[in-house]
Amino acid sequence: MGIGATRLDGKVALVTGATGGIGVEIVRRLADEGASVVITDIDGAPMEDLRSELAEPDRHDVAGLDIADEGAWELTVGRVMERYERLDILVNNGAIGSIGSVVDEDLESYRRVIDISQTGTWLGMKHAGAQIESSGGGSIVNLCSILGTVGGLGNSVAYAAAKGAVRTMTKNAALYWAQRGVRVNSVHPGFIGTEQLKQRYEGTERHAAMLANTPMGRLGTAADVAAAVAFLAGDDALFVTGTELYVDGGWTCA
Repeated sequence: MGIGATRLDGKVALVTGATGGIGVEIVRRLADEGASVVITDIDGAPMEDLRSELAEPDRHDVAGLDIADEGAWELTVGRVMERYERLDILVNNGAIGSIGSVVDEDLESYRRVIDISQTGTWLGMKHAGAQIESSGGGSIVNLCSILGTVGGLGNSVAYAAAKGAVRTMTKNAALYWAQRGVRVNSVHPGFIGTEQLKQRYEGTERHAAMLANTPMGRLGTAADVAAAVAFLAGDDALFVTGTELYVDGGWTCA
């Protein structure tokens, strides 16, 4: 652990989509900085594997969670409050995408992306945010994307729609909670070199376009994103709410 490694001591964090490439690094970073982390996702085995890798694994918990299911949110948040009696941090990382364009996306796929990536984020804020407020305040960090702000490569219309909504919902929620002790911010990764991305795109024209349009000339890492999340989650960001933190190698300023 490095500088600031204990700045989340005593805090309880819930992370969705925790077993994906970025989610894993967020869990590790928050745990390294002292938080007790509730690891949530769909598949139980990877969650247990991740918890076992953390220091003091018994300090953490796992919970299966379909983020598009309101009842599942109610059960999961209830479980957190029963065990820890507080909730300080929500990281809405869970999402899915589709590369379909505005003309070739199909309705079923579009609706599924919206249900999970947009509605799932709102449900997290609704249910976990209320408990953060009742616990005395804290932080909500919504994982957004550069595609919530700019057109990207001209495809992924459903994902862009969902993340554009997350961007605006974040600001709306930040105003709602501004004097209630809950800060709400969004993190906007550019193209991040997760194993999933590498397996799907490395060596393709799309991969080349990602690099060509990133002024720093490289893909980001999941650790880059986790560092931004940890900052917004902790008390170093006490006067930061409703903001957009871009982790994109300069993509959106080019």
